[in-house]
Amino acid sequence: MSDEIKELKEKLLSGRKNGYDRFDSAEQAAMDAYCEGYKTFLDKGKTERLCAAETIRLAEEQGYKPYVRGMDVSSGDKVYLCNRGKSVMLAHIGKKSLTEGAQIAAAHIDSPRLDLKPNPLYEDSELAFFKTHYYGGLRKYQWVTIPLELRGVIALKDGTTVAVNIGADDGDPKLVITDLLPHLGQEQAKKPLASAIPGETLNLLLGSRPIGDEDDTGRVKLAVMKLLNEKYGITEDDFTSAELEAVPAANACDIGLDRSLIGAYGHDDRVCGYAALKALLDLEETPEKTAVCVLADKEEIGSDGVTGMQSAAFDTFMEDLCAAQDVPVRVCFEKSFCLSADVTAAYDPDYADVYEKRNSAFVNYGIGLCKYTGARGKSGASDADAETVAYVRRLFDDAGVIWQIAELGKVDAGGGGTVAMYMANRNITTLDAGVPVLSMHAPFETVAKLDCYETYKGMKAVYQAKN
Repeated sequence: MSDEIKELKEKLLSGRKNGYDRFDSAEQAAMDAYCEGYKTFLDKGKTERLCAAETIRLAEEQGYKPYVRGMDVSSGDKVYLCNRGKSVMLAHIGKKSLTEGAQIAAAHIDSPRLDLKPNPLYEDSELAFFKTHYYGGLRKYQWVTIPLELRGVIALKDGTTVAVNIGADDGDPKLVITDLLPHLGQEQAKKPLASAIPGETLNLLLGSRPIGDEDDTGRVKLAVMKLLNEKYGITEDDFTSAELEAVPAANACDIGLDRSLIGAYGHDDRVCGYAALKALLDLEETPEKTAVCVLADKEEIGSDGVTGMQSAAFDTFMEDLCAAQDVPVRVCFEKSFCLSADVTAAYDPDYADVYEKRNSAFVNYGIGLCKYTGARGKSGASDADAETVAYVRRLFDDAGVIWQIAELGKVDAGGGGTVAMYMANRNITTLDAGVPVLSMHAPFETVAKLDCYETYKGMKAVYQAKN
């Protein structure tokens, strides 16, 4: 190849490269430290409530104060608001007035899981179980025969709340959902994956030891309820006002002989949530524009509900901040930019038939930009305009962020959504971006450390933007 042709190719063609061929080796220690912090965040935040609590703890360590409506806020102030214990909004007030807009990163901290039904406890064949109702787009067959823990809260009639933790601490018993043995599973094996494990069979095994006389009924259920009463002071009726979630009983860990990957439950979307949070907390100077981090709930079921991105909670928070500067919130929104920080699908060569390789996100190629998400004909997408994509390209390139641009998969293979359209509906310029994930929505997902770190750098670039 002549030097002229080589120069022309480098000038005109994309030439995507593996991130490690572009990565500054001097940043290796910083990347490793960031990923260790992220793993700790995952282990402490396996539910949206726990994640919100850990977010607040980290924020307060960096000087963030609870926001109280009507309080004065000025340049340099750092405030947060927790919405009902399940979502968090944080703001570092910038040098410029909110008439110039805000720089926003919005992620979600809920993940697919199994919720207990309102009347969950029962006994069958002298075994005690909890009935569950799956939350989000999970693949049911992946949740059987793995150790699970139960986390959440029970609200009592007297107004107190009991925190439940079964299976997370060292020495704790775990819970499990049983499956059919292969010797008797011939008919089950003929079923499609989606129907091989019916939702009503996702029942948590709780125990088998009876109490009382052999002629008594419901002895195992009673024994389990007795243990729960002794530990938490609850009765069966208290499950009516409980939020209890079964999540995988496995901590985040390094994956691969080279330790280049992280395996864990909840990468979707805590990997982006942590990046958005950590980037905000690590701002060393007051940003030009107010920097806002939104960690929302309920994305996996449509972002509805009082703690979801469609609720008025975010609008109210921003209205209050704007009111402190005598700025109409609509003026702020029309000048704001939001990076909708959500994961994308990483190309998996074992399942290549559902990916369009030229437009897929690859592991170790950096944060993945998504001009649109949605399904098939872009249904359910905000579809960012060309100017918005160019703006983010410039931000990232100027900050040395390794990035790629991709779609979720083949056009007719399926699709997915994020909070982007709900931010765009508020007249906020919005683009999707996030970490490519292998085994998305599984109880144990995999991401690359390089992509995690570059996503953090991307979030920081957004917060530090001057225009």
